[in-house]
Amino acid sequence: MTTTTTTRRSSLVTDSRVLIGRSARHIVRSTDALLISFVLPVFQLLLFVYVFGGAIATGTDYVNYVAPGIILVAAGFGAAITATAVNADLTEGLMDRLRSMPIHPSAAVTGHVVASTARNLVVTALVVAVALVVGFRPTAGAWEWVAAIGVLSLFVLAITWISVIMGLVAKSVEAASGFAFFIALLPFVSGAFVPTETMPDALRVVAENQPVTPIVETARGLLLGTPIGNSAWVSIAWCVGILAVAAPTAAMLFRRRTRDA
Repeated sequence: MTTTTTTRRSSLVTDSRVLIGRSARHIVRSTDALLISFVLPVFQLLLFVYVFGGAIATGTDYVNYVAPGIILVAAGFGAAITATAVNADLTEGLMDRLRSMPIHPSAAVTGHVVASTARNLVVTALVVAVALVVGFRPTAGAWEWVAAIGVLSLFVLAITWISVIMGLVAKSVEAASGFAFFIALLPFVSGAFVPTETMPDALRVVAENQPVTPIVETARGLLLGTPIGNSAWVSIAWCVGILAVAAPTAAMLFRRRTRDA
């Protein structure tokens, strides 16, 4: 029994490594994915800083205020790519092919999750680099940077699992992209671009009670020294809660879809 369990774990690790590489290559070779993942966040950063920034009062240079929000927007667009990739594997026959091979069934989903998370971390580094060029001036030390990256990574991982669910429940690639698009809209109804106190009361309630606002406030606090309050704990609770529900749900849906295929 122990030997069988060890063999299965070894198979999952080996097969996942292969399919992670496959997902990463697809990202690099896809022009659409590259534009959405890497070019669009940089364009949005420059747009908000140079077009809207002069008209929005935040109490600090607008680039300092908006840079963490752009990172979360980039993660949302990345989630849409993951959803379409998962759905394409289901609807275009890859999963049927994998079922006929000695490959661990969970490796395909693991490959998408790891590759998507890695892609979003690279995009985060790119956005931060461009933000530094246009005036972003964080005051964080090494530990604050580590903590900020940790919170952002946890959020990226959480929404990646949500995007996997959307890819599994959608009936087509187009539908998967549409389902995931709302994730990219969450930062626009939060404190990512403007202070929530400037919003109408009903919208403010929504903005202050969704995961993006505490996460972006935590990132700002760690990188710029602004007050964090209880935002860090709320952020972690949101992300862990999403992961606790989304990961097993995705696993259940994957088994159901591949069994019924």
